[in-house]
Amino acid sequence: MVTIKDVAKHAGVSVATVSRVLNETGYVHEDTRRMVEKAIEELNYTPNEVARSLYKRKSRLIGLLLPDITNPYFPQLARGVEDRMQESGFRLIFGNSDESEQKERHYIQTFVQNNVVGIISSTNFPGMDFYRRLKIPVVFLDRISSDRPAVYADGREGGRIAAQQIVERGSRRVAVLQGPAHIRPAQDRFQGAIEVLQDNGVSHEVIRTDSFALHEAEQKAKELFETVPDADGVIASNDMAAIAVLHEALRLGKKVPEDVQIIGFDDIPLSGLLFPPLSTIRQPAYDMGYKAAELMIQLIEEQTVELRNIQMPVEFIERGSTRAKPEQ
Repeated sequence: MVTIKDVAKHAGVSVATVSRVLNETGYVHEDTRRMVEKAIEELNYTPNEVARSLYKRKSRLIGLLLPDITNPYFPQLARGVEDRMQESGFRLIFGNSDESEQKERHYIQTFVQNNVVGIISSTNFPGMDFYRRLKIPVVFLDRISSDRPAVYADGREGGRIAAQQIVERGSRRVAVLQGPAHIRPAQDRFQGAIEVLQDNGVSHEVIRTDSFALHEAEQKAKELFETVPDADGVIASNDMAAIAVLHEALRLGKKVPEDVQIIGFDDIPLSGLLFPPLSTIRQPAYDMGYKAAELMIQLIEEQTVELRNIQMPVEFIERGSTRAKPEQ
């Protein structure tokens, strides 16, 4: 690994001079600066960001915590965060909590130890005391918090749209997969769906889940058709759950959407590549990540923040897992 001493030797200057160039402190003659920059380029030297931040007493590092990177929805959020952060010269340290509170705590400790100036968290535990004790800005992403800024989609409206669409397309015995009880957006979309089903007098059964992970989705898909074998409509808690339901329905010999309609939630890239392709509620994941990063930058730079809680719109994406609406 190339060190700052190697750069100094290659450029024919002192280590202190290289340090002044890297940290933009003190006077360095322009010719000398060019020699140092050339040596850095030729040796492909990368300065230690943590060490530099400690020396300069400021950092360009942001911690990003996601609950499950095997779910394609969360990398979409991350990409939005990364693109906006790079525009302003920030870099990300990434953590995957696997929906574990203990792992989440460990990652937050790691972020703090690495001198991050802010944390963007798509956590399963936004009420955790650890967040309240942090002295740096925190922005929750795809989550809702009572005391920290947050960017999230309109889950209740998304649930209402999903139920309305499945009812208008003829389902009369609907199974609803309820997301984890401790995740507010999951409960918002669930409550929105139940409201519409009740208002329309549609028979429905609730299948409760504790996780958004694929392995549980597969188990719950089996449980769904064992519990409600005559279900002619399914509103899933997310696209991964909907994909598991689609797979199980086809395994049982059911025709989709003729026998059973399925609506997901998220609109991950895979949704349109299935057969039949999945009808779903689209959350603007990339835009949500981008907005969360923008909000974080405003907090770090102590700008005036007009909206501390940003709710993004959702929309129905019609594909092949739902029937066409009957003509009026």
